[in-house]
Amino acid sequence: MNIKQQAATKKPTLTQLENNGDFITRHIGPRRKDVERMLAEIGVSSLDDLIATTLPLSIQTNGPLDLPEALSEIKALARLKEIASMNRVQHNMIGLGYHETILPSVIQRNVLENPGWYTAYTPYQAEISQGRLEALLNFQQMICDLTAMPIANASLLDEATAAAEAMTMLQRVNRNSRSGRFLVDSAILPQTLDVVENRASYFGIEVIVADPEQGLANGEYFGLLLQYPGADGELRNYQNLISRAHDVGALVAVATDLMSLVILKPPGEMDADVVIGSSQRFGVPMGFGGPHAAFFATRDAYKRSLPGRVIGVSQDSKGRLALRMALQTREQHIRRDKATSNICTAQALLAVISGFYAVWHGRERLVTIARRIHRLSLLLARGLGDLGYPSRSKAWFDTLTFDLEKDQAEAVYQRALDAGINLRKQGSSLGISVNERTSRDHIEKLFSAFAGTQPRRSIDELDAELEDNDSAIPAELQRTSDFLSHPVFLTHRSETGMLRYLKRLENKDLSLAHAMISLGSCTMKLNATAEMIPVTWPEFSDMHPFAPSDQTRGYQQLFKELENMLLACTGYAAVSLQPNAGSQGEYAGLLAIKAYHESRGDGNRDICLIPSSAHGTNPASAAMAGMQIVVVKCDSKGNVDLTDLQDKCRLHADRLGALMITYPSTHGVFEEDIREICNVVHEHGGQVYLDGANLNALVGCAAPGKFGADVSHLNLHKTFCIPHGGGGPGVGPICVGEHLAAFLPGHSLVSMGGASENNRAVAAAPWGSAGILPISWTYITLMGRDGMKKATQVAILSANYIANRLSAAYPVLYTGRNGRVAHECIIDIRPFKESSGVTEEDVAKRLIDYGFHSPTMSFPVPGTLMIEPTESEPLAEIDRFCEAMLGIREEIRAIETHQVDAIDNALKNAPHTTADLAAEWSHPYSREHAVFPVAGLHLDKFWPPVSRIDNVHGDRNLVCSCPPPEAWVTGPEFSGAPRTTGG
Repeated sequence: MNIKQQAATKKPTLTQLENNGDFITRHIGPRRKDVERMLAEIGVSSLDDLIATTLPLSIQTNGPLDLPEALSEIKALARLKEIASMNRVQHNMIGLGYHETILPSVIQRNVLENPGWYTAYTPYQAEISQGRLEALLNFQQMICDLTAMPIANASLLDEATAAAEAMTMLQRVNRNSRSGRFLVDSAILPQTLDVVENRASYFGIEVIVADPEQGLANGEYFGLLLQYPGADGELRNYQNLISRAHDVGALVAVATDLMSLVILKPPGEMDADVVIGSSQRFGVPMGFGGPHAAFFATRDAYKRSLPGRVIGVSQDSKGRLALRMALQTREQHIRRDKATSNICTAQALLAVISGFYAVWHGRERLVTIARRIHRLSLLLARGLGDLGYPSRSKAWFDTLTFDLEKDQAEAVYQRALDAGINLRKQGSSLGISVNERTSRDHIEKLFSAFAGTQPRRSIDELDAELEDNDSAIPAELQRTSDFLSHPVFLTHRSETGMLRYLKRLENKDLSLAHAMISLGSCTMKLNATAEMIPVTWPEFSDMHPFAPSDQTRGYQQLFKELENMLLACTGYAAVSLQPNAGSQGEYAGLLAIKAYHESRGDGNRDICLIPSSAHGTNPASAAMAGMQIVVVKCDSKGNVDLTDLQDKCRLHADRLGALMITYPSTHGVFEEDIREICNVVHEHGGQVYLDGANLNALVGCAAPGKFGADVSHLNLHKTFCIPHGGGGPGVGPICVGEHLAAFLPGHSLVSMGGASENNRAVAAAPWGSAGILPISWTYITLMGRDGMKKATQVAILSANYIANRLSAAYPVLYTGRNGRVAHECIIDIRPFKESSGVTEEDVAKRLIDYGFHSPTMSFPVPGTLMIEPTESEPLAEIDRFCEAMLGIREEIRAIETHQVDAIDNALKNAPHTTADLAAEWSHPYSREHAVFPVAGLHLDKFWPPVSRIDNVHGDRNLVCSCPPPEAWVTGPEFSGAPRTTGG
């Protein structure tokens, strides 16, 4: 176009220039000419034509999404800042499991704000996840040390769900009791009780809440749950009680405060069977309730029943120490309804941060922090005691409770509020929890709030009177055992040293900062920097989930707007943001369906139909909700077998509760019969749960709430750009039809409004992982109505482009209308096992040498790879991936034609490390071919830190604690791991 032609074109308006949707072109990888080339490759004329000829005509939507136009990054962040400013940040001394903490700057900048850490995937490909695995192993060691338990997992979703998991595990492993009753300490955190009682009701467990001393004497129980310290701060020595519980055949779980265990006798030394809690106090901001990493520690005897992921020490094919996720066969992906828990999303990134907090501070600094907290609480107790306000507690760590007259409590509470401090008010009692950020000034303000016009003493006067050894912790409850003695917690004291340690671990991992991660069903797309920036704004990060509602108006506005956005994208009528993982969303959705049936007198509807292709969380969630699972067959094209579905609906018509179906299907196709499938289920009295894991193929093109589904969970860590964080955080809100709105989760401590006000919670915090919801709000705001639809279109385009390019080399297992796939495709590796001995694992490991994370292995079909490119990957990267796959096919062909040894070849020996390269070379292929299979790798090569890991060795020799430093540098003679399984 020449200058004259440019001048003749229509000039854009100022509004168009300001809101030019520039972010859309940044988020979507392929350029306009690339899109044209890709469309030509698959034989369609436009993106609209692609959608029209790929999705079933019966579900395609007309017209734009009910969303605003896209905003620029500057305008979107300015608008979000306005919303954030509606929050009022005060010093929070509310406690109840949430405390202000200090995130060390070196960790904030180099981990939390670093895409090398937050864009990585769950460490199933352990060879390229060694840094994350080491960081999680540090977390496990930290938990083992502080709790004095021999084994811990790598995190759960929050303290309340960890307590629910403890209850169900104790019931499974307790062979000495036939009781169905569970005794819960009356001092338990109220949100924990809410979740425990909800979970118990679907497992047929009777929960008894009582003083544990009295309760144990008055009944038979399979287990107990104790709170140490109690919600009101009271410290009790539970050692004798635990012994008596064991004598009568009950097992004991203890919920505890991690910071308190720095100076308190740990529950493991009281002979507890399980210890759970939250690691939030170790450097993770409150974020209005999450995300935070729970911990779960137990006896060695129960390690194979331990819920959650466990990091274990193993070795690679050369005998060198290597880490991996141990005991993976327990996961719901494999065991489905027989899984020990529904753990698809843990809180890996938050566990990593908490572990690094302990690495940074070490034992001595942690003791200083804990002692300072305790000393401030002593000063507070003495000062208020002098004013005539004795603490209810006689022994405590950081929390005091004061019983006042009602009017007096109101006046003190208000004066504290006016001074910028939030207290916990329950009736006429006031609770105060001291934390890491509490200062002398805060204590002085509390003295003034309680004193009113009375004269009072200063904190310095009181401090001068305290002896160095004064304590509110009884001698028998003071910690005497050592902890954090492993060198990793003793080494990194300077910021230079810590920075280099963090970088060294980061360099061992492949993330989206390195390359495309083409995991089918997992949607590893761009997590844009502009979306991440608001996470650390104090207005969002420093909010307590139980802060007064007039301080949280910004969050309420954010929730309202995000809920409307999600409803516009799905076509539903109501949404709950509470579930803090996709698996939790499934569980909450099924509970809503069950409650709906019960409200209509159909409580017998407990059959859940699940297609054989379903994601493993589906049957695991159904089992947790107390439903009986009936599997529906799939046909040869990967679709639900409609005849089998109809037969089973008729057979179970009187008990049919729900169908769980993923759409597009787990096989990566748009099933033509989806409307009829929904109709069949409805005709027989059931509800349709449509798994929203694959919503990235629907937004703007089809709406589940409009074509027959009743409820869906959404993976905000997939479609809506919250990063995977190396295996969590995730967010799994549920959207429902109007008839299910009254059955969404509620909360026992916070009014959430709506008809579900009195319902039980499924997570500890009212709005789940609220602190990362600004990410999804920002993404949708930046994309707008047109960008959200285009993202879907390009995701489908990219998947079909890959399927087209690879189809001559690899069979594409399933296709739908016009031979198309949805946003992902499955390629079949099984024929090569017979022709060459090459398996899907060999292909996955060889891809590491090419610089890629493997696609999803053996799901949903064993022996296959499921590929999902997303809309964010540029065409150059998609082509690079295709060339890698085609190169691997030629390597397989060389084995098939006997040009290459069937055993000693680059596929079987992959991945290749720098150590392999430097060692004596005896392979029949060259070093060059091993590590530089394509020329471009000479310029940009990701080097795996270990060779292929021996999974069998790791499970047979289960070690889940930090190995000694010398083990990392030992050669092939290293036999596996330290001899102990403990901390």
